[in-house]
Formats: sequence, structure tokens, C-alpha cells
Amino acid sequence: MTEHKETKAAHIARTLADRIISGTLEPGARLRQDHVAEEFGASHVPVREAFRLLEAQGLAKNEPRRGVRVAAFDLNQVREVAEMRAALEVLALRNAAQHLTPAILASAEEATLEGDRARDVMVWEAANRRFHRLLVTPCGMPRLLAAIDDLHAASARFLFSAWRSNWETRTDRDHRAILEHLRRGELDAACTVLARHVQWIGHKPVETASGKQRKAFVIEG
Repeated sequence: MTEHKETKAAHIARTLADRIISGTLEPGARLRQDHVAEEFGASHVPVREAFRLLEAQGLAKNEPRRGVRVAAFDLNQVREVAEMRAALEVLALRNAAQHLTPAILASAEEATLEGDRARDVMVWEAANRRFHRLLVTPCGMPRLLAAIDDLHAASARFLFSAWRSNWETRTDRDHRAILEHLRRGELDAACTVLARHVQWIGHKPVETASGKQRKAFVIEG
């Protein structure tokens, strides 16, 4: 079987997407075609295709007379992701519940403990994502899981834009409540907590690279 090889455009798009999601490239930052082509040793053709891929993911926007820029996001976009996560993760959990073993729940609890101990946002986000992924993966619905993964990537972008520094450790009581309900066989209660948990939106002021302040909205679940 021939191994699938990533195209140049896909590689460029994936690398830039990682930078956008992590906050290295801030909302509004210009994506200059010539600079990107030089960095990746590529012609302008795959760079333009990479930009189109980023636009399709909602990570970039082609603005008249301003060029291609990292897409900004507002409270409505954050709410949309939160509501979609609630709907899809609850659907996945309902289909996964009968397959959740004590070992899976123990791993999810360990992920929660790791998040509680996290000293920076990157470690917390990875632990938080692992907790949620452990609970929904047994649903065995690959398209649903792929959609949830995309939503978690969007959540990560919101999170990193607000918490690139001065991370505040926290204890995730919702995660513990979800696990306790699942261990008792209380699926409806677990789903109720999960839906509320991923729809909680916080906000904080952050300083942009230009020194200005903006309000960042974030899903902290």
C-alpha cells in the first residue's frame, strides 16, 4: 500500500494552523505570501492553496486591500463552538457510556489531576483534551470524533489567546462530578454536567503585540 504523502500546501497550512492555534500568530496578523514562500522554500502556488485551506478552517481571512490575515474571533464565535461541543460531546458520551471501563475512568481521573497540577496553559490544555477524549472515544463514531477534535482545536485557540502567560492553576470539580456520575451509572446526570461544563465562557483582558488591550473570551472546559 502506498503511504499517503502530505502535499506542500497541506504542510504549510498545518504549520501555520499550529502557530495560529497556539497564539504565536495573533488575530489580525498579516500572512505575507512572499514571506511564507521563502520560509518554506515554495512557489506562490502552494502558498495560495495553503491560505485557502486556512480560510476553509476559519483560521484566516482574505480582506480586500488588507491581504490574508489571521482571523479574529468574537464572543458569538466562542459561544457557537461551546454550544456545538456541548451537543456533540454529550451525543458521543451517550454512545460511549456502555463501553467505559474502570481503567478508562481511572485514566480520565489521572488526566484531571495532571491538569490541576499544570503550571502553564499548554500542559493544562493537553490534559483537559485528554480527559474529554478518553470519555468519548469509545463511542466508535469516527466522524463525530473528528468533529469534536476540530472543536477542541478551536477551543485551544481561544484559550491560548487569553492565557499565553500568568496561568492560574485551578481544580476541575466538574471533571470529578462527571466521573462520579459515570461510576454510579448516572448517565443523564453526567451528560448534564458535561454540557454545562463545556459551555462556561470566561473572559480576561490581554495585551496585544502592539501594546493595546483587548478582551479575550475563552471556553475553560
